[in-house]
Amino acid sequence: MELSDKLGLVIPTLNEAGNIAAALQRVRASLDTLGVAYDITVVDDDSRDGTAQVVQEIAAQDPRVKLLVRRGESGLAGAVIYGWQHTDAELLAVMDADLQHPPELLPELVKAIQQGYDIAVASRYVAEDAVKGWNPARRLVSLLGTWVTIPLQKRNIRIKDPLSGFFVVRRSCIAGIPLHSQGFKILLEILVRGRIRSAAEIPFLFGLRYAGKSKASLKVALDYFSLLGRLSLDSLFKLGS
Repeated sequence: MELSDKLGLVIPTLNEAGNIAAALQRVRASLDTLGVAYDITVVDDDSRDGTAQVVQEIAAQDPRVKLLVRRGESGLAGAVIYGWQHTDAELLAVMDADLQHPPELLPELVKAIQQGYDIAVASRYVAEDAVKGWNPARRLVSLLGTWVTIPLQKRNIRIKDPLSGFFVVRRSCIAGIPLHSQGFKILLEILVRGRIRSAAEIPFLFGLRYAGKSKASLKVALDYFSLLGRLSLDSLFKLGS
């Protein structure tokens, strides 16, 4: 890839007024060290806590930051896709607004792409104790959720954290592929259906939420199982064709 390739980062938000200003400050400070063009698109699902107003104030001072508000729609995957559709960047990235994803890792993810990888994933399961602080039940659910993806992943590319929400991918690897807009696990679909030939996993310590409440819910779990079903059917169809 060209070192001058632009990065387009999407940060989905829903009631993240307590986090987004700090997140944007740290993101810009990290990306400024790279010396590459970038834009940051905050896609807000009609928050009622003033998230959009905070972003608008920052965007007024920095044209690299823009706000898109979705009304009547929800879901991380849909927000990410919507944001990627509104950037001309060749490198597409996503991270959470709650600062559980450290923005300081962005340069390492981008550098992995510059080294030739198609996708670079911030992984919770490469380093030991990366999820320390999680209770045993949460660890078990996460590990089971990851384990069931193994049959779906490409044999030559096994990602330890295919459910990560923090990664950078080349646009060319997903161009023309209709990604599902429901659910929270867009990375898994990209790994299964995208034109991914090589992947890098960068270890990171999964932090604590800075402010606000987690978006985990029964609907999130149901959306995930629905995605697994769709991807399994896709795999069976390919085997039969």
